[in-house]
Amino acid sequence: MGFVNLLTMAKRFTGIIAILLLLRLTTASASHEFCDARMGYNVVGCGGSDSSSRRILIKGGTVVNAHHQEVADVYIDDGIIADVKPNIKVGDEVTVIDTTGKFVMPGGIDPHTHLEMEFMGTDSTETIDDFFSGQAAALAGGTTMHIDFVMPVNGSLSLGFKAYVEKAKKSCMDYGFHMTITKWDDTVAREMEIMVKEKGINSFKFFLAYKGIVMINDELLLEGLKKCKSLGALAMVHAENGDAVFEGQKRMIELGITGPEGHALSRPPLLEAEATARAIRLAGFINTPLYIVHVMSIDAMEEIAKARKLGQRVVGEPVVSGLVLNDSGLWDPDFNIAAKFVMSPPIRAPGHGRALQAAVSMGVLQLVGTDHCTFNSTQKAFGIDDFRKIPNGVNGIEERMHLVWDTMVASGKISVTDYVRITSTECARIFNIYPKKGAILPGSDADIIILNPNSSFQISSNSHHSRSDTNVYEGWIGKGKVEITIVGGRIVWENNELKVNLGSGKYIKMPPFNYLFDGIEKADVSYISSLRAPVNRFKAMQ
Repeated sequence: MGFVNLLTMAKRFTGIIAILLLLRLTTASASHEFCDARMGYNVVGCGGSDSSSRRILIKGGTVVNAHHQEVADVYIDDGIIADVKPNIKVGDEVTVIDTTGKFVMPGGIDPHTHLEMEFMGTDSTETIDDFFSGQAAALAGGTTMHIDFVMPVNGSLSLGFKAYVEKAKKSCMDYGFHMTITKWDDTVAREMEIMVKEKGINSFKFFLAYKGIVMINDELLLEGLKKCKSLGALAMVHAENGDAVFEGQKRMIELGITGPEGHALSRPPLLEAEATARAIRLAGFINTPLYIVHVMSIDAMEEIAKARKLGQRVVGEPVVSGLVLNDSGLWDPDFNIAAKFVMSPPIRAPGHGRALQAAVSMGVLQLVGTDHCTFNSTQKAFGIDDFRKIPNGVNGIEERMHLVWDTMVASGKISVTDYVRITSTECARIFNIYPKKGAILPGSDADIIILNPNSSFQISSNSHHSRSDTNVYEGWIGKGKVEITIVGGRIVWENNELKVNLGSGKYIKMPPFNYLFDGIEKADVSYISSLRAPVNRFKAMQ
């Protein structure tokens, strides 16, 4: 190779290095790269030392629980709420926070997240937020615990659990696990027992969608429902008819509809309603409680309302994207904008969100999650020529508490106590960790937020703490801002700054047999006695 060629290559190499350095500096300056693994975790405002006092007095605010609110002080000692009453007297060496005119509430609990998850089992489409960046974002938004979905490894629950324990070592707040079931055999049944009795998992999710990947059939669902019932574990379903969705996808491709709008058109609300109704009826047949994740449509909500009216134990979980967004973004001419809204079930047409909000306000739907499952614009672009290849998921773990307050409380749709119920307490009750979590009571964990109803917030991908370079709530301005977040008695969010510690989060075991199982055995006995069978019959003489 000649000297000229070498010189040319050297110049090109230098140019490439310069571009990479420029991109790195540009990326490092963006807030959405907070806690990026390439930068390490000890960046400014991330992985800082624990300098806050272990004794805190929150003074003069309105303390809100799901059942009651009052003006009172809250005294925290060594990570636990020691006392809640007016005019608490303390000595020196106590950090005092004046919350006059503000609300003091339990930190949010997000029942539905996917951190560091491989979408469709592909490394290249692993969610962009891991257990540190996702949790850091959560803390900035007032969520102090989340429950993530463990995906099995080659169908093995034990290997999946082990993998997620490893992923979660970088956690900076408390977390729990649901477990996903993707196949059925005697080994899976035995592993479910281990998960419940030894590992602290009390819920199992079944996908009725994603044909050929994680979708299960009715036979497997019935086996899973029976096993969940025997273990006192809550069965959860992703309710979309996967066979019909597959047919809908083929139909869109045949019509030449390959963009993000094809995603929504291929899986309309009636397919969500069908799967919701089917899962509810099968759970009723087995007589076990059922939890429907990410309820996105009026059609599915009405199936839940009908079942609950008849006395069936069904929990409906809408997610914040379904409450506050509509599907207009999917028709944006800019692919990058349209693709960021792709999730399953899809964000629906205008009208569905308002109906879901009304269902939440009336108690038809019981709690609000996020389905936080983030991918950056590069990952979303995998499906630029085929919407079926766009990784499904949107953000929300940082935005949920603010958006629910602005949309539901500031607008007068629900009370402040209801806000606590749907963002924290009901989740703690359903997953059997109340009042350790989800309450401001003596003995509860000191996971607390201080919200100023007179302050405003603004959402932007330039300032959020997720690693994603997009945000489906871009530009949203609203009322009610979380000014302080306290986790385990430590102030981790204050003055718009995070002070979080890598590895400080704890795994929270969740015991089986929550309140939804109360009386199940009596109902079974009543059912058996109502059969009036078998009938004793005389056999005909030969």
